[in-house]
Amino acid sequence: MTLRFSLDGKIAVVTGAAGLLGRQHAMALALAGAQVAMTDLHDDSLCEAAHAVTTESGAHTMAVAADVTDEDAMAELRDRVIERWKRVDILVNNAAMNDRVEAPVLGVDASRFEHYPLDQFRKMMDVNVTGVFLPSQVLGRGMAAQGNGSIINVASTYGLVGPDPSLYVRKDGSRGFVKSAAYPASKGAVLAFTRFLAAYWGEVGVRVNALVPGGVENGQDEHFQQNYARRTPLARMAAPADYQGAVVFLASDASSYMTGATLVVDGGYTAW
Repeated sequence: MTLRFSLDGKIAVVTGAAGLLGRQHAMALALAGAQVAMTDLHDDSLCEAAHAVTTESGAHTMAVAADVTDEDAMAELRDRVIERWKRVDILVNNAAMNDRVEAPVLGVDASRFEHYPLDQFRKMMDVNVTGVFLPSQVLGRGMAAQGNGSIINVASTYGLVGPDPSLYVRKDGSRGFVKSAAYPASKGAVLAFTRFLAAYWGEVGVRVNALVPGGVENGQDEHFQQNYARRTPLARMAAPADYQGAVVFLASDASSYMTGATLVVDGGYTAW
């Protein structure tokens, strides 16, 4: 059975690979035996992440700084991976913008729906939706041509349910953060695109599934972590490594009869 989860000899590409979850996805694939191309916007942090994955896993990695919304950049990424490893077997579309409670981009008033800036909405939709469409198109063509492959689109619980305003309420009743409309809208689109592409490429052997992670502990204020834990059956936020098993499952032959699916790994958050 463990051989079904093996990725020995597989070539994987992970976008947003320098981020908190991106490097965990890359690590999981590498530990399962894959060679991993890691891409992100920022070259320094990306190279550090690739070095960490190589050191811990012993797998071969390559770091390619690229913008997932730029067609030429995606073509160059594909060409570099093909030049080195001849093909792509796995694509994890992880790159995304997120208005995070621990690092808000906008103030509370500007984050509210009534005042949310149109340019910010368009930017998040471009990164979170175009940034899934374009890598899938550019890198997925080769998968379709070779007759196999696995694409994993990272969505969010907020693609399934609306943000719970009570999570952001401080103990004194005030609210220092408001989740915007852009992030849930973009992640809902990722789920719809996943179903489209699964139906479109199923006959040529390319599987396309969505991973829906819950909130990840990352230095948020104590009141937020406590509110989130109370809202979740497992009574805690996720640790960054909690999604490694799901990524390997979706990438491997263990999920060979699974496509167009939404794998929810959220500690039970959406069960209530």
